[in-house]
Amino acid sequence: MEKRNKILNIEDIHTYYGVSHVIQGLSMYVEQREAVSILGRNGVGKTTTLRSIMGLTPPRSGSIQIDGIETTRFQPHKISKIGVAYVPAERHIFPGLSVKENLILAARPGNGKDPWTFEKVCDHFPGLADRTLQDGATLSGGEQQMLAIGRALISNPKIIIMDEPSQGLSPLLVQMITDVVLKVCTESGITMLIVEQNYRMALKVASRHYLMGTKGEIVKVASTQELMDNPEIIQSHLSV
Repeated sequence: MEKRNKILNIEDIHTYYGVSHVIQGLSMYVEQREAVSILGRNGVGKTTTLRSIMGLTPPRSGSIQIDGIETTRFQPHKISKIGVAYVPAERHIFPGLSVKENLILAARPGNGKDPWTFEKVCDHFPGLADRTLQDGATLSGGEQQMLAIGRALISNPKIIIMDEPSQGLSPLLVQMITDVVLKVCTESGITMLIVEQNYRMALKVASRHYLMGTKGEIVKVASTQELMDNPEIIQSHLSV
């Protein structure tokens, strides 16, 4: 069996909002070229976990390593620079900038044989290719999500972390985003960590899943096949 490096390794982190102890002793990992999801009810700490990884809400204790580099005390821009692309639930499209400008602003050279470029993003996202001069903030919700994913890809990251990519989208758009993530990210061998309330999307995209209880506690780690074979696990942990 192929041995893969841990691109992301989190050990016993504790993250606070003021005096509120939101994440209490979380440990998890993501291996190279692996797609992993975090599933859980609203308010258990899923988004805070991603914010901790990105240095937006840094943990007060514990360890976060990205590709072997200790990043627990890094500023967000430095974490981004070493190869982490973040697609937040709010998408954060820059208003006043065109689709092309939103993409070019995030572009970084890639080390592989077929790096992500503006032209490659346009090839994979034809809906964006038709709107390259349009203000990114005026796109539809689904188009903005594709722009956010394209912006992450053009940075040629080691890992993409995505927060609720299906949030606020119609079932048709959710399917479209799922197809994009599967084709562009998973099949391209890009490492991915996804937080998703829509567990059906998570099961299609990721191969391994962390089920999170309150305060960032991991109550179970399961494969997609295990969750598909035992839907009662999802029922009991997510109440969906």
